[in-house]
Amino acid sequence: MKRREFITLLGGAAAGWPLATHAQQRLHVVGILAPQWAVPLERFERQLRNYGYMDGQNVRFLRRFAEGHEDRYPAMAAELVALPVDLIVTWGTTAALAAKQATNSIPVVMGAIADPVSVGIVPNLAHPNANITGFATQNVDLDVKRLELLKDLVPHLSRVGMLVNGANPVSASSLRVLRPTADRLHIELDIFDASSGEIESTLQRLKNAQPDGVLVAPDLLLLTQRGRIADFFANNKLPAVYPFREYAEVGGLLIHGANLGILFERAADYVDRILKGAKPADLPVQLATEFELIINVKAAAGIGLVVPPTLISRADEVIE
Repeated sequence: MKRREFITLLGGAAAGWPLATHAQQRLHVVGILAPQWAVPLERFERQLRNYGYMDGQNVRFLRRFAEGHEDRYPAMAAELVALPVDLIVTWGTTAALAAKQATNSIPVVMGAIADPVSVGIVPNLAHPNANITGFATQNVDLDVKRLELLKDLVPHLSRVGMLVNGANPVSASSLRVLRPTADRLHIELDIFDASSGEIESTLQRLKNAQPDGVLVAPDLLLLTQRGRIADFFANNKLPAVYPFREYAEVGGLLIHGANLGILFERAADYVDRILKGAKPADLPVQLATEFELIINVKAAAGIGLVVPPTLISRADEVIE
């Protein structure tokens, strides 16, 4: 072969290499188990795009949402495992438990969960020692802070109604931590369980107890009913403290909790590392470090409540 012909042939082959590499690029299949589509998941997928994962090109998302029916999680987790997927991302305790029960080999990244140790998902945070890792919101401890904020908001507070989902395994742990604080603040804490799905009757029972204020538990089943919950408390002039930013979008009065969007962005980093070969057992479960306090002054005025200036000064966001 003449030298010129060889160079031409080599140049043509090199020109085709990027196309060949792109054609052979692996398509990663990522399953998502969550209560419903929401902003934190949008930020998760956007962050993965920043890492170079394009839906339909080198990644495909299989989204499974419980939509208020948490009993669906085991079947949806089993479906994702059977397909199979390369990795499962979960949101919430019930979804994470379903994924753990469905597989001990497919990596699972918990985008946000209250306390994975207390419910037995991982033995400890530093060394998950299994196929599961992720990010914890610290919601069990934050319930104490939310009760203190409610006391700051309503100084005469002596009786609090707490709306919970008793079927959530974290509820018992949360109450164990919360009751000593209630005792210290001389507050009577009444629990109202909405796990039966009869949210309207549960809310009515809570109202009939005539509490001075309300705590809404950090539960994703309740989150799917956030519009009805926030409207009920506003219409009945009950000051309430909520755990997730999404409640602010439907008129919630005061929100304090971990920034779930940031947690899911950090979860995207773990997904990227695992898809590139890292083992979940080598990635510690990390705690939330970014928290937000949102105060809706307009909602407060609607129920005849004046928010103390000292509380407003501490807020990360004030809705006028």
